[in-house]
Formats: sequence, C-alpha cells, structure tokens
Amino acid sequence: MNEVLGDVDAEESLVVSQVNIVPVNSIDSTFLLRLALCLEERFLHTFSVERVLRLPRTVLNSDRNQLFLNTLVSRLTTRTPPNGGVMLAVTEFDLYKTSHQFIFGDGNENQRVAVVSTHRLRGEFYGEPRDENLLFERTLKEGVHNVGHLFGLKHCFNSQCAMYISNSIFDTDGKYSQLCDNCERKIRANH
Repeated sequence: MNEVLGDVDAEESLVVSQVNIVPVNSIDSTFLLRLALCLEERFLHTFSVERVLRLPRTVLNSDRNQLFLNTLVSRLTTRTPPNGGVMLAVTEFDLYKTSHQFIFGDGNENQRVAVVSTHRLRGEFYGEPRDENLLFERTLKEGVHNVGHLFGLKHCFNSQCAMYISNSIFDTDGKYSQLCDNCERKIRANH
C-alpha cells in the first residue's frame, strides 16, 4: 500500500468502461446498490453489481483467521470483466497481505482489481454499537480510495482526500468520501 506519490501519465492510465462490483459471499444487495450509485456519482462511470463469488472459510489462513489478499485477487482475476471493465470486490473477510497485518482494501491497476473488506470497518470490531450508516460511510471511503487506484491515482498527502492512506480506522474516519481538487483534476485529465 505504500506507493510513490506522483502525477499519473495520461497515456499510461487504464481505460475503464465499467466497474463491476463483485460481492464475496453474502453482502447485502441493497448496500451494494447504494454503494454503486455513490461511486457512479464520484467517478462518472457505470458501476454494476455482479454475481456473487463464493469462497469457503477454508481459504482463510488458519493461524490468522484472515484471507490473504492474493488468494482473493487470484480468484477474481479468473472472472475477466468484459469490455475494458474492472472489478471492485466487497468482502466481509478480514484481509491481510505480506507487508501488512491487515488492510481495509487494496487496488491494483495492472490486475484491474480492487478489494474492500468491511470486517474492520464495522463499529462492532472496535466495541462500538452496530451502525449501518457508519459502515456504509467507511466502505464508501475505502471504495473510492481503491477504485481511485484502478484509475491510476496514487496516495495523496491531503488527509481529507479519499486517496489519503488509511493505516487505522481514525484515518478512514478523518477523510471524506470525495477526492481532493488535485486528485479530481488528475482523474479527469485521464478520462
């Protein structure tokens, strides 16, 4: 997740026609449709909720009780999206990758896949009462962040920008679900 900050070269950026939201196991369809509408508003692209990707609990690392990001990404990349599309997977599994004990999500422009985990975005994870609106707000912020990576954006120094890196839930809560003016200009210049 630690990436070099910098401008995106318009000629190297990914051409995206549609973003396919892939629920992993049971994610509420109303939640995903609302997420799709909010992401469409921010990126001015079509977002479509696709069929469920079912993963058994046996894919989890048994010592950590977490899902290794690359395991999920490899399953997703077998579902090549049509017509220049990319994928945003939404899962309840707790995710990690080699260099991180946990991640809220990840986005890889080359693999055309972004992922958001709701596991640590839930208030209950931190001993707070269940709050579906807070969960949605946090998921939207991480969705914008990781889809931003699919569109070639790097991490931003503006702590209120959705592209600011979230190393803790406090970082996620402190930023907006919008791109800052600088990141917005970069993304519009490329599309």
